[in-house]
Amino acid sequence: MKLQFSYYLNQDVLFLAKDLLGKVLFTQIDGEITAGIIVETEAYFGVQDKASHAYGGRRTDRTETLYNQGGISYVYLCYGIHNLFNIVSSVEGEPHAVLIRAIEPLIGKDIIELRRKMAITKAAISSGPGSAAKALGIDRSFNGKDLAGEEIWIEDHGIRYTDDQIVAVPRVGVAYAQEDALLPWRFCIKDNKYVSKPNKF
Repeated sequence: MKLQFSYYLNQDVLFLAKDLLGKVLFTQIDGEITAGIIVETEAYFGVQDKASHAYGGRRTDRTETLYNQGGISYVYLCYGIHNLFNIVSSVEGEPHAVLIRAIEPLIGKDIIELRRKMAITKAAISSGPGSAAKALGIDRSFNGKDLAGEEIWIEDHGIRYTDDQIVAVPRVGVAYAQEDALLPWRFCIKDNKYVSKPNKF
């Protein structure tokens, strides 16, 4: 079942980042559907979070998407190479987001293999946020798309993890965020091979 619009309006981005684990992220591009189970996320806590693009209320053409009401996608280019897919959450004007860092391929595996030019058995196919987005065909054209639409959406397939299966650790690549870099706001599934490195918990 598709997640309802109201799901994304939750103002507790840490809850969402954890709750999204096990949900299934779908894309439909040129009639081809691919999907993966979300197995790694990171929470970004709006204007208060030094790691967030919206820290201190920063507003640019790029970050404006974050200030929308939750339930749309925020896709940006990292290092000029990787498209990173984020879920905008909370109410309008509160720029919270959840970065999807890894998925476990579920549907359309042959298409995912073609996009990534590697076998589905290789963890690298959808491990790490750039790879996860590429596996599902997500690029900058997905920025601002409605997550309840026909091009990109999330479903609940009843996959649940217990607290002892979920690891909370500091986020990756946010050293610039000073003390906020140490916050345990990266959530992942223990022993899932698609979780990005380092994953020795």
